[in-house]
Amino acid sequence: MLRQVPGYGIVGQKIVIFGQDSLRALASMSTSPPWPPRRSGISVQLLSQFGLDHGLTLEDCLHGSDLDIGVLADPGREIDASQELRVIRNLVRHLGEEPGIGLRAGLRYHLNAYGIWGFALLSSPTFLSAAQIGLRYLGLTYAFHGMRLEEHADEAHLILDQTAVPEDLAAFIVERDFGGVLRIQRDLTNQRPPIRHASFRRPAPADTSLYRTELGVLPLFGQAENRIVFDRRLLEQPLPGANTQVAGHCEEQCKALLARRQARAGLAGRIRDRLLRTPGRLPDMEQVAGELHMTSRTLRRRLDEEGSHYRALLDEVRQALAEELLATGALRLEEIAERLGYGEVSNFIHAFKRWKGVTPKRFRESREALARHAD
Repeated sequence: MLRQVPGYGIVGQKIVIFGQDSLRALASMSTSPPWPPRRSGISVQLLSQFGLDHGLTLEDCLHGSDLDIGVLADPGREIDASQELRVIRNLVRHLGEEPGIGLRAGLRYHLNAYGIWGFALLSSPTFLSAAQIGLRYLGLTYAFHGMRLEEHADEAHLILDQTAVPEDLAAFIVERDFGGVLRIQRDLTNQRPPIRHASFRRPAPADTSLYRTELGVLPLFGQAENRIVFDRRLLEQPLPGANTQVAGHCEEQCKALLARRQARAGLAGRIRDRLLRTPGRLPDMEQVAGELHMTSRTLRRRLDEEGSHYRALLDEVRQALAEELLATGALRLEEIAERLGYGEVSNFIHAFKRWKGVTPKRFRESREALARHAD
């Protein structure tokens, strides 16, 4: 029996839920990659630590990416997707022959590595609603694949489309993204959902033991698609962290964040990165204009052409820094307010409630609860 999923289409005899990036790719014949150009730098932090744990140096991991140790120390940093691909290429060059190396890397991507996207999934009432939100805002993850979820009779199929993935990195990235999916499933349900079947486009590696261990089945290799098949009943499973009000608020934040990232490849992106480099000394527009060798009037005009404003960028950076400083748990609200340039802590609390809809204290408590759940 087929079940209509609101907002999604039926293709043949399958209910199909597309990731946002997949829909954009299907709707356009553009040759540009389907993933947004900007993303959080946390993935590079995870990949670099993975490389270090396998005997590489930081220079080995970051070579040619124009990134430095600053990106590892700054949880609010955003980077270009091309820079993450460069880091992945470095790992593949040094470690790519080890069977399942990408799968091992992907299993490190816990829900708390995805920020508000992960919190939106965790707050969803069921696994299906979490999947819907997750795929709708796939651009907030570190995936380089289009993804879709299909329902066939008593089975649910998750398919990863690697069409746009660079061929020399495909094996690692497919494994990494599959590993990330497995970790998310486990973090959401507090168990290992049983997988019925799995298939990969890549040739079979010399050693398949890790795949059997992590998936619970031996995948088929050399297949037409990258696919995980599990029991459809999993989609109806209630999630232990369900809170529909919080999930709705998180989805609104996801929508706004994705829109900002997609529009951040120009001057606005450069300015935001500049602001994040000195979080304790946020410059005014005159200072930034001088550093960019233009007048403040020219800077204002160029930002207006991109649909942005300096005050909005400053507000955005303050919000991102506030979230990360609150998440550390090491600073009092007065100290955070001072670091963000607020003369009074009450002004910071008022601004934070405007950004997130909750007080800084409530937000910190929620993040701590998310971290405990992921552990």
